[in-house]
Amino acid sequence: MRDIAPFLPLDKYFQGLGLRGRIVMCQLPLSVTMLLVIILAGVLHPGLLQPGPFLYTLGPHLVLLGACALMPWKRLPARAFLVIPVLDCIAIGFSRQAADEYLTVLGFLLLFPVIWLSVGRHRSGVVTAVLATVLSAVLPILVLGSGFSGPSFIRIVMVPVILGAISLTAHMVSNAVLRQRLQLERQDARLQDLLTASKKRERLVSTILDTVGVGVCAVDEQGRKILMNQQQRSQFAGTLSEDPDVPGNAEVPVYGVDRSSPLAADQHPLRRAARGEPFTEELIWIGSGISQRAYSATCRLIRDDIGRSSGAVLAFTDVTALVSALSAKDQFVATVSHELRTPLTSILGYLGLALEEKPDLSPDLAQYLAVAQRNATRLLNLVTDLLSVASDTLTINTRSADLTEVIGLSVESASPRASAAGISLRLEPAGPVTGHFDPARIGQVIDNLLSNAIKYTPDGGTVTVLARRRGHHIECQVTDTGIGMNEEEQAQAFTRFFRAEQARLTAIPGAGLGLPITKSIIENHGGTITLASIPGKGTTVTLTLPVADTGSPQPAHPDAAAWTGR
Repeated sequence: MRDIAPFLPLDKYFQGLGLRGRIVMCQLPLSVTMLLVIILAGVLHPGLLQPGPFLYTLGPHLVLLGACALMPWKRLPARAFLVIPVLDCIAIGFSRQAADEYLTVLGFLLLFPVIWLSVGRHRSGVVTAVLATVLSAVLPILVLGSGFSGPSFIRIVMVPVILGAISLTAHMVSNAVLRQRLQLERQDARLQDLLTASKKRERLVSTILDTVGVGVCAVDEQGRKILMNQQQRSQFAGTLSEDPDVPGNAEVPVYGVDRSSPLAADQHPLRRAARGEPFTEELIWIGSGISQRAYSATCRLIRDDIGRSSGAVLAFTDVTALVSALSAKDQFVATVSHELRTPLTSILGYLGLALEEKPDLSPDLAQYLAVAQRNATRLLNLVTDLLSVASDTLTINTRSADLTEVIGLSVESASPRASAAGISLRLEPAGPVTGHFDPARIGQVIDNLLSNAIKYTPDGGTVTVLARRRGHHIECQVTDTGIGMNEEEQAQAFTRFFRAEQARLTAIPGAGLGLPITKSIIENHGGTITLASIPGKGTTVTLTLPVADTGSPQPAHPDAAAWTGR
């Protein structure tokens, strides 16, 4: 198809002409060539242009050209114009015969009408071309009376054969070109349809992107932005440079989760996206002072057909209001908890003093005071948990300690509660498992885990605790045969105030703070905690701590803690 590409403009011009114009254009090459032959004949052999047979045979050529331009072709049958090339062949035969040996080359002019007749979808044009060449050789001899000679007979036989072969070739070539042209037209139509559909999809995508309240930015593998919605343009005006080597703007700085440390250049969302690094809901702060805004950044990679990264799409959600609300909630919880703790401590103190006078109290009154003391103690523990969660800052005093010993103390403390609930509490025998941690805080963790295991295990169940060393870490595992949790509940187990549906339905007491506090303590030690559970079969909680002192990590900014759900 590339071979015919240069002729497409000429073909388009020809197709744009009317029927009369196309017939004239087909006749014009023969007429122009005949004119040149006459001029050359006048120069080289002036005698040919003297009044005589040759000069008289030139008239039909002029008449045929005029007929092409003047005949009402649209009123005639569809293929009536083919009479013109047939008459051209006869006229050329008379001119050649009249010029005799001086202009035998006029026979070559038969190619013009022969090709005209042959080009097209109809095979009858080839037959007509052969018959026209026969007439061009026979009629002049009969009319002019020159008689049949050996050379003329050979010409009568050979010329139709040769021109017939040329006619057949022209017919096949023209049909091939026609098929290619039709194929190109169909492809062009398909491309136009695809272009129209692509524009519609582009408008649809642009409208959708401009409708959502999230800033969306697409970048290529070099980090250059290739698409950006209106929300992205408005909320990040001047903050995200077009140059991938300059991801931020010094006048509008980008900070990490603590709101004060400038984000490293290689950690900028655009730079990470250009490296092909996906991430989800990463908190960044843009701007400073009262205009500072919080954004949740998410990146998803664009993959090509073989799976390589060819760019990325980033989404920036303004979460300033959410982070502020979470921070305000924590501040409220901390304030209320602090205000509640002082009177509760006083109440417990006076209840303790009253119960010390138990011999002087009536049994009913002593029982009432004991119930009040037990519930006040429970309320104080809940307030303490709320303070720990809200502040999100834990004091960790690490030292070398034996995890087995800490677990033993917690098991001993929880044994009466387990016995009262009809639960078997077992400590798997193990030798010393030493590490570097805060025994008081880890004791609090074990107490929380044992308390949960006992609460959620029905009568006759078992709670097993073991400690062991694994490489550069020490590990504690608490396994129960309780009610368990499904996958969705496991995913939210460490979320503050979350309680499983089964626990709510069975009215098991709790505030949903034990596991979040436990997770916070373990993470402040530089360790990890995981949970695996099967509904109706039980739960296993595994925590790991480093053997060596890694240093207590710095507490995160309260806003960051609120956002991450710690």
